[in-house]
Amino acid sequence: MPMDAVSVWPLTGLRLVTQSLELHFPSNEDLLSLAAIAAGGIHDPAVQPFTAAWTDQNPAQIALGNLQFHWARWASWTAEDWSLGFVAKLDGNVIGTQSISAKQFAVLREVRSGSYLGRAFQGRGLGTEMRAAVLHLAFAGLGAHYAVSSAYTDNAASLGVSRRLGYQNDGIERHVVRGRPAVSQRLRLSRDDWERYRNLPVEIYGLEACLPPMGLTDDGVPKDDERLVP
Repeated sequence: MPMDAVSVWPLTGLRLVTQSLELHFPSNEDLLSLAAIAAGGIHDPAVQPFTAAWTDQNPAQIALGNLQFHWARWASWTAEDWSLGFVAKLDGNVIGTQSISAKQFAVLREVRSGSYLGRAFQGRGLGTEMRAAVLHLAFAGLGAHYAVSSAYTDNAASLGVSRRLGYQNDGIERHVVRGRPAVSQRLRLSRDDWERYRNLPVEIYGLEACLPPMGLTDDGVPKDDERLVP
């Protein structure tokens, strides 16, 4: 029987389109572009915005680690524990990555997000647009009740994205970063708050076939009125 990538692994056909960007499952060529962006530097070297300090390596290690990270997420995917790392493209060129992940989503209806952008594309509202795209996927497409995120308290850019999209404080965590204590602000977005703050049109393509790998079926995605129940 003839097969193609989408029939075997439906996530390869999932696309999110916003006013400026397209987010989709990465090809290996996309991952190489993403690895080059990461190796070129994605934040001020004087700070470390990530709990896992993967950017505190040499460029070759960063590039290889990027590839291995995505490959590992693909290989370990289950309906109960999945992580989808999109590449974000502007005018057809990879500019960064935006992920959405969940554990026991069919029961908890909660997703987590993470992202990074090439430095040349930061400060232009693209990070907000990327996050808004996966939030639309989560709430409108998958019937999520909550989305969660976190950022260190000195990461004004990431916290600003969350605030603009309606997230509320959800406690703190303390970590060790480069041998020193650092405070991470947890954030939570309810469906009600997402409805109040969303103002970016997003189109979703290829979602239906992706529901089973995410632990859902057509019948398992709540109707609009049911999605409001926490």
